[in-house]
Amino acid sequence: MKLKWGDGKKIGVFFKHCLCAAFMAFAIFNVVFFLSLSFPVKTYATSDTNIIVDTNPTDPTTDVVDHLTGTQGERTYINEPGSSEDPEDLKELNIANTVTITYDNGNGSLNGALRILIILTLITLAPTLLVMMTSFTRIIVALHFTRTAIGTQTSPPNLVMIGIALFMTLFIMQPTLTTVYNDAVIPFENGEMEQREFYEKAMDPFRQFMYGQTQKKDVILFMQIDGIEWDGELESIPNVVLIPSFIVSELRTAFIIGFLIYIPFIVIDMVVASVLMSMGMMMLPPTTISLPFKILLFVLADGWSLIIGNLVKSFY
Repeated sequence: MKLKWGDGKKIGVFFKHCLCAAFMAFAIFNVVFFLSLSFPVKTYATSDTNIIVDTNPTDPTTDVVDHLTGTQGERTYINEPGSSEDPEDLKELNIANTVTITYDNGNGSLNGALRILIILTLITLAPTLLVMMTSFTRIIVALHFTRTAIGTQTSPPNLVMIGIALFMTLFIMQPTLTTVYNDAVIPFENGEMEQREFYEKAMDPFRQFMYGQTQKKDVILFMQIDGIEWDGELESIPNVVLIPSFIVSELRTAFIIGFLIYIPFIVIDMVVASVLMSMGMMMLPPTTISLPFKILLFVLADGWSLIIGNLVKSFY
């Protein structure tokens, strides 16, 4: 059977009308669906089934009691603003109060959400406090000098170096942190001291640690810059003077340790360079030949144990 041109045209018009009808049906379905979402249906429960009462929107401030199941103690009520008469009524308001501070005879207690906020803030400041007030600075600088002296630019990698410095810092600062926890954190959690007293009690062990590692000339320098007369006692040194004095002293000590670490490896470099020059190998870099010998010397001398052990002992 052969189709003529007119028959093909009729078939095309038929499919066109079908597509238009399907599109209109889909559009009408979407309109009805979104209208049903905009106008919720109010129902109430019976022993048999849920019976639709009407399709008018409900007002939660006036119709909340009608057609609800359960007892009044299980229901959620929305109170108007300003309806509370005493502080106890604030707890009954249907609002998202997740951060609260309660004071009882001058002793404040913080709820969980505010504690999390404070902890996150301390975590943000933790790297700065770790570098300024602990043994981290001396350890990381000494380890960096060790890696540079050997000649291995990326071994151990930075992540390993920082990890070693962190755990060594935790080991060295453990007595200080334990004292802070026992003398400041526990009494503050029990409500036995105020925030100012908590700050002073928490800073005392850190001040004792920093003062024991700080040279007097650094303290005198910053006291003179600040225009304060110093009587030689720790109690008369403010924190804004003690902390930078401690940092300068730590940097000086770390660089002295780095110089002592460099000496044996420099000797190896000089010997290798002299041998290569005497053999006429001036185009061969001495570090290429000296690197295996420096690694061998470091391993045979048990270098990591010596450096880490003496770094820890330098704080005692």
